[in-house]
Amino acid sequence: MKTISCMNISPELLYMYGAEDRSYNSKDYINKEGDSALYYYQIVKGKVKQNSYNEEGKEFIHNILGENQSFGEPMLFVEEYYIMNSVCITNVDLIRLSKSNFMELLEKNPKVCQEMNACFSQRIYFKEIMLQSMSSQNPILRLKGLLNYLKSYYAEDCEQCFHIEFTRQQIANLTGLRVETVIRALKKMEKQGELKIDNRKILY
Repeated sequence: MKTISCMNISPELLYMYGAEDRSYNSKDYINKEGDSALYYYQIVKGKVKQNSYNEEGKEFIHNILGENQSFGEPMLFVEEYYIMNSVCITNVDLIRLSKSNFMELLEKNPKVCQEMNACFSQRIYFKEIMLQSMSSQNPILRLKGLLNYLKSYYAEDCEQCFHIEFTRQQIANLTGLRVETVIRALKKMEKQGELKIDNRKILY
């Protein structure tokens, strides 16, 4: 499966347009649901999770991002607020670029703009595949849709090397399956050679 990672713009180019370094501690919020979208963020070190909470206070994790990955850019193109939080799982160092400077960078660097369009298109494609899979009554098809979507955020084109950093319960919440069903389906997929489970780590 060919994948395209989130945007990873050259730090030198970002600094040319006024980017700044920022550091956060574990559990710090980089942005919160409802905040105005003001920056493009690119992770230098550490991990960030994007989450939201339902009316009952139950957490929904949308993604986990790491080194050389970006976030926040889709909301810079619409006059809307963030629909999720970005929370540090570890200590995080990142580069951030203001919205106006980010737009100037894209305008003056067409190749970067093309790469971003490709990234957005890939995200939409895999999300559509995931949503189609979620309508299936087959739990394995539901899991494949989710796992392919998560793996699409990474550039490595390899077999069974991508670590799914979600718990079985979180996968159950994302797919609408019972956690027992998720466990059975993962074991069946392992027997079929579609993934590996190494010390409870899911490698897809």
